[in-house]
Amino acid sequence: MLSARKIPRACQSCRLQLLSLFENGFTNCVPANTARARYSSTQFQTRPRTLPYRQTASRAFSTTRIRAEEPKVDQPKAVGGIDAGIEAVVMQARQTFGETLPKDYLSAEEYVIYERLYGPPLRETKPEDLEYLPEGEEKVDPDKVRNVLLRQNDQGEYEEVEFDPELGYSVMEEEMPSEETDEMYLGNEQVLAEDEALAGELEQAEEGENIVEDYDEGVLVSEDVDENAIRVQGRNQREIDAIARLQLDMDAALAQPLEEEEEEMDEEYEEDEEEMEEDEEEEDDGVWISSDAVRTHPHTMTGRSGTYPTTLTFPKETFLAPISELLARANTKHITETAERVFGGKGLPYSASVPASKKMLPQKNIGLDAMQHKMSEIEADAYLAAVMPGTFASITNTLVEVRKRLGAQWVRDLIFREGGEGPRVLDAGGAGAGVIAWREILQAEWDVMRDEGLVEGEQVPHGKTSVLTGSSALRHRISRFLEDTTFLPRLPEYMPGPSTTPHLDRNLNQPRKSYDIIIAPHTLFPLKEDFRRKNMVQNLWSLLDPNGGVLIIIEKGLPRGFEAIAGARSLLLDTHISSPGETAFENEIQSPNSEKARFTKKEEGMIIAPCTNHLKCPMYPVPGFSSGRKDFCHFPQRFIRPDYLQKVLGAKIRNHEDAKFSYIAVRRGVDARKTSPNPLQGEEATLQSLVGYEAYDLPESGVEIDTEPSDVKFEPLNLPRIILPSLKRRGHVTLDLCTPSGKLERWTVPRSFSKAAYRDARKSSWGDLWALGAKTRTFRSPRLGRGGEEGGKIKGIRDGKMGKGGKKMKKKHFDMIMGKEGVAEIKEAGIAGRLVKREKRTKGGRIWKEPKPLGEDD
Repeated sequence: MLSARKIPRACQSCRLQLLSLFENGFTNCVPANTARARYSSTQFQTRPRTLPYRQTASRAFSTTRIRAEEPKVDQPKAVGGIDAGIEAVVMQARQTFGETLPKDYLSAEEYVIYERLYGPPLRETKPEDLEYLPEGEEKVDPDKVRNVLLRQNDQGEYEEVEFDPELGYSVMEEEMPSEETDEMYLGNEQVLAEDEALAGELEQAEEGENIVEDYDEGVLVSEDVDENAIRVQGRNQREIDAIARLQLDMDAALAQPLEEEEEEMDEEYEEDEEEMEEDEEEEDDGVWISSDAVRTHPHTMTGRSGTYPTTLTFPKETFLAPISELLARANTKHITETAERVFGGKGLPYSASVPASKKMLPQKNIGLDAMQHKMSEIEADAYLAAVMPGTFASITNTLVEVRKRLGAQWVRDLIFREGGEGPRVLDAGGAGAGVIAWREILQAEWDVMRDEGLVEGEQVPHGKTSVLTGSSALRHRISRFLEDTTFLPRLPEYMPGPSTTPHLDRNLNQPRKSYDIIIAPHTLFPLKEDFRRKNMVQNLWSLLDPNGGVLIIIEKGLPRGFEAIAGARSLLLDTHISSPGETAFENEIQSPNSEKARFTKKEEGMIIAPCTNHLKCPMYPVPGFSSGRKDFCHFPQRFIRPDYLQKVLGAKIRNHEDAKFSYIAVRRGVDARKTSPNPLQGEEATLQSLVGYEAYDLPESGVEIDTEPSDVKFEPLNLPRIILPSLKRRGHVTLDLCTPSGKLERWTVPRSFSKAAYRDARKSSWGDLWALGAKTRTFRSPRLGRGGEEGGKIKGIRDGKMGKGGKKMKKKHFDMIMGKEGVAEIKEAGIAGRLVKREKRTKGGRIWKEPKPLGEDD
């Protein structure tokens, strides 16, 4: 803002504004200059300057001249009979302190008027409510300042005009003569009189400026006395006294002993330490609580399937680094050409995963099999680059689901089997990918046990591992990064029969080799004949440990792959795994003298995943091939592509891929359903799942819900599984489920059903188990295609033999004419034959009759 010294240099509008400020005082605005009157906490005080109050009307934007108004002698009283002086004090208090008020600042009469006008104050004014002004203004460099005015030209536009502040008018190249200046004021005596009056007022303003300058010097002296003084603007002596009391309170607060502050800081530090200790205790207990886990129901967390995070990243040391080193020896262009030749061209549709753009191609198995005996060097590299990543992702997803359903104790028992010997694992078809995935599961459980103090050491004992590799080129490559592994050229086949039967040389059979875990990815789809698939499944089952061995069969997520898995499931349930009411199966006896018993007792066992029942698969009611199948059980697993796979595919947009697969995991010799606390099976389990387990059998750390005690126990093996991505709509979520009763159903979970269920349903994923129930339930018929419908009829084909275009072919009948020596003649029967031949008559004129064919009575 311009000071009083620069008033002659200012424009006429600024002059009038400065005159108004000098007339009404500088207390109506908050100045930014430190040279204004301020209050200091020091003993230095100045006599407040009083200026005559002159009420001026607000000036509107106008081109007319404004004239100074004469002071009005008779001021009207305020509305309501309130004294104008009291009202002014109250208004100043409101303007100064806002919605707060210092203690004993107003008298009783003034406080009544304050409450009448503004209501009671919110609270008592505190020292921190004061407005602290900056200590000083930044000095402006006069060389960088431009003095510019805007002037309107003839076209109505504004242009900048520089002027000299020392002169007060625009700068011209030639000075205006004094004669022209006198001519400007000729005939305008009124303007000269106004300028003389304005000059007199400016002289009075200069006197006021001198007072301000004297006051500024006192402030500067006070600042030298106390550098920490806080200056607050005051309007009158009452405000200054109130602010002084607040300043004393501020000084008392600042003078608080440092010991008390340190005690408070120590208390806060101790509280923070206690919180950190609680967090560490939670971490020590092995419980890591994420934001999603806090909001998600505990039973929903138990039912979730798949890896965490959902996008799988391959281990670098055991998978990416060794394979990348092996592939670096070959040219990427050669590997790409070989992979496209073997696996179906661009996108590699005949590898472990099928891209979305190649779904309409014929469904085929993987172009290279790990158990095939002939494989070139470059084909082995193409197998490592194109097939191993997808196979590893699907096996990892399946192993994680099996570990969740069987629990951590199952893995720990395998680690400590026979005094720490470790589990026996067979990888039949994964070329080592299943072994690497299983070792990652073991290592994760070992790390948890080491944190709990149960074991010592960094490396978990891997046990005995065997891998089927028929090709020597592939076996040499895999042996580079799989240690302590036995490589088998083919799957051992054992003849069914007791091991005590002696041979001709009086030697007994060798004891049958057994495994705790058998992982068989992509082994059934390449076999086209059904009897070969059954032989493979029975052979794998015979290699399982009868005391809890786990068999995992995985195929590509296609209808043909699902049919192979569903056929293996039906075979195991029909001939090996006992179910309630079906503990034996009937053998096919060729002759009455056969040594085979008519009925064979089934073994104990269970399906771990994905099915939660031992009934007939609702998506596979009719065995065999089905064209155009829409509903088939399969699940996805997303993974980050390795660099070498990204180069082989030539992908530049995204680096992730979804491997879809169908699988079944069974356990031999142990049926967890018999020892389960929840004995519900079939339709009873489905009805209880429809009600939901939201308020039943909650863990100790769960949310406490006021419900009556119940005998309902939560068991994940009795829950329905989500078989398709959930349909999320506004206000409700629709889930497609395969229920424990062996049916496909569609459940709807609206927001009105349950807040927790609705939230978890929107967060559910494809393949999860659903435990929080639903509001509505509808049955859903599976879309089986043209070959899987009831009766085995094919759409568009009539009954009978099929001809060209699916037309029905006429049946031809032949008659055999028997003579004395046997069959005399075979000819076609029918009306056509009789119409073509002419009638024959005997000598007597009778119609000649053909010999009758041999009938049933002859």
